[in-house]
Amino acid sequence: MNVSIAEFKGELAALGAAGLWAVSTVVYGRLGRSYPPVQLNLMKGAIAIALILLTLLITGKPLLSLDITACGLLLLSGAVGIALGDTAYFAALNCLGARRALLMETLAPPLVAILALIFLGEKLPINAWCGIVLTILGVAWVIAERVPGSTIRQQQLLRGIGFGILAALAQASGAVLSRAALTQAAISPLWAALLRLSAGVVILFPSTLLYQLAVKRWTSPASSPTNDKTEHQGLHLKALPSRRALTAIFFAAFAGTYLAIWLQQTALKYTAAGIAQTLITTSPLFVLPILVALGEVVTIRAVLGVLVAVGGIVLLLGYS
Repeated sequence: MNVSIAEFKGELAALGAAGLWAVSTVVYGRLGRSYPPVQLNLMKGAIAIALILLTLLITGKPLLSLDITACGLLLLSGAVGIALGDTAYFAALNCLGARRALLMETLAPPLVAILALIFLGEKLPINAWCGIVLTILGVAWVIAERVPGSTIRQQQLLRGIGFGILAALAQASGAVLSRAALTQAAISPLWAALLRLSAGVVILFPSTLLYQLAVKRWTSPASSPTNDKTEHQGLHLKALPSRRALTAIFFAAFAGTYLAIWLQQTALKYTAAGIAQTLITTSPLFVLPILVALGEVVTIRAVLGVLVAVGGIVLLLGYS
């Protein structure tokens, strides 16, 4: 019996999106050492918008009809899920590292299910609740692990967990708002992504200015008696990224935002939504060999914890 790869293009697209997000997360983790989360998110969003606009111009894909309610929901989804959610995710990435930050993202599907239950009236069977519990246990098991030689302090770990939960909650809220909008209007995924990213950038642009003012006041000699410049290194916004940094940001935005969104929508088109979403959440599995290649210690407990969390997602999404 011959099996064509084309028969599994939805599944392959979902795995491709997961792999690209894992790679881009590692790149964002390196960039986070030099650029604060709000600025990194703004640059990522601006590049992704330019790429999507170029694609829409080339393909000539029309917006079709979009009522005010659906448009408002998509814009609000971008403000919450992208401006707040992605900025919090980059902050969690700086505190926890790529492996733990990606694993914290597996909390988003359970939160989406719970929010959809509360606001959209979607029912959750017993296997979905078991999946939610399993995912939380898997994440907690990995986060609580003490890795030998790790430089992450307890305060930094707690701060990263807080940012990770905020990111998952914001992204889950953005997903629920986006789902509500897409059920009300006929709009292509690229146009929906453009509206969401535009709202995020509109929020992020003044946020970068406010952030810089706050950092200047915090690091001024009057408020910093120790005058320890190394303590505040990397907090200030950088006006012009270096050519190397700009290349890395462009690559991460192209792979992790633009191309991954396209592959995600392709997966949802050619395979069942539950299968697509499950395969997309396997990013923590893809990041493990990348980190091993970069010299990071990855324990058996870390691998098992990721498998438990992804298994929980399989149970959760198996009802859809």
